Amino acid sequence: MFFLGKVLGLITQPLVWVAALLAIGLLVSWRKPRLGRGWIGGALGLLLLMGWLPLPDLGLRALEGRYAEIAPGADLSGYAGLVLLGGAMGSGYVAQAHSQPVLNDAAERMSATVAILLRHPMLAVVFTGGEGTLLGSGPSEANRAKVFFDSVGIAADRVRYESVSRNTYENAVLTAQMPGVNKSDKWLLLTSAWHMPRSMATFEKANWNVTAYPVDYRTGASTPWTEYDLQTGSEHWQILLRELVGMVAYRLTGRL
Repeated sequence: MFFLGKVLGLITQPLVWVAALLAIGLLVSWRKPRLGRGWIGGALGLLLLMGWLPLPDLGLRALEGRYAEIAPGADLSGYAGLVLLGGAMGSGYVAQAHSQPVLNDAAERMSATVAILLRHPMLAVVFTGGEGTLLGSGPSEANRAKVFFDSVGIAADRVRYESVSRNTYENAVLTAQMPGVNKSDKWLLLTSAWHMPRSMATFEKANWNVTAYPVDYRTGASTPWTEYDLQTGSEHWQILLRELVGMVAYRLTGRL
């Protein structure tokens, strides 16, 4: 299932579609130039459409709005702790080459957790994340997360680490097996807002008692219809398609 998930992740990258259409167009052009030009034109049209942000943001906004945002000053005294899903640390091979912690574009998962720890000294964190890439190298994401928390002065006894899981399903199952973790207690589940619907459904399917703590928002209340950015648009489409395909795959395999 892990390998299949990575294949599906590759297929949901819009630039892969553009490359496939271009390749088909070039191959067809040898025999049928007019038809080949049609395929190539379709690839270029898709590439241009990809950068128009209002379109993918409609879907992303729906995912991000599924669970209410929790204010930084909210009372969290009734919770046993916070489960922090991996996915915010930079690649293992990059981290291996540097002494500083390396974060990616989901870094708010880490910064929000630090803010929570500073505001709520009695709250503990469980970080869950091993290596989510097919050919991962270097330290696990849990080890890289420890470097980050140590670097910002978080006491070592306030964060525990699960370093084997490779996806959201394994996050839910393997974290529940950690000593001292009782999934029947009230836990906060912290991850990116767009990833929260699948995460909550997966953890609840595994009988966790969790409350969503969404962070790392990519959309606002609305996106101006004139907003165009090819790189950001491609990223938003990839996130949206990956989550939708992931939810369908998890549903079909009984994981949510």
